[in-house]
Amino acid sequence: MALYEAATQIKPKTPEEQEVVKNLWAIRPCYLYNEEYDDCTSIKARFHQYFIHGESIDCNQWKRDFDNCSRFEKDPNDTKSGLELIRSEQSRCEERMRAHYSNNVWSKRAGPPEDWAKPLPEHMQKEYENSFLAAKSKELRGGPQTPDSESSSCSIM
Repeated sequence: MALYEAATQIKPKTPEEQEVVKNLWAIRPCYLYNEEYDDCTSIKARFHQYFIHGESIDCNQWKRDFDNCSRFEKDPNDTKSGLELIRSEQSRCEERMRAHYSNNVWSKRAGPPEDWAKPLPEHMQKEYENSFLAAKSKELRGGPQTPDSESSSCSIM
């Protein structure tokens, strides 16, 4: 039974079950956790880890996630496994986004610039007129098409 089909059987009664149902979107298909573990423990990955970090990293979290996912898939009422899996995904996401949130070099803007829709500079408009993108745009809008003698295209046979 697929993970999401199994999870639809949960009738949330406890706060833990409600959290699992609410965050079900964060759980990947189980085979992906196993693939991540296999990739993490491969010779190529170990060499990369040693090159980047100076040591091999611990890949056991991927194995625990696969085991929790398998248990949760077999028994959707095993909310302990589901919660562990969701918390693992949340911590992985927080770790990945940590540099983004701690960045104080660039100031984040609240909206787009006021002149975001202004016309392109003249030299860019001239380049666009004879481009493939312009021809396709005209074609989609139903406008006049350029004859083949005027347009040039390169094809390698």
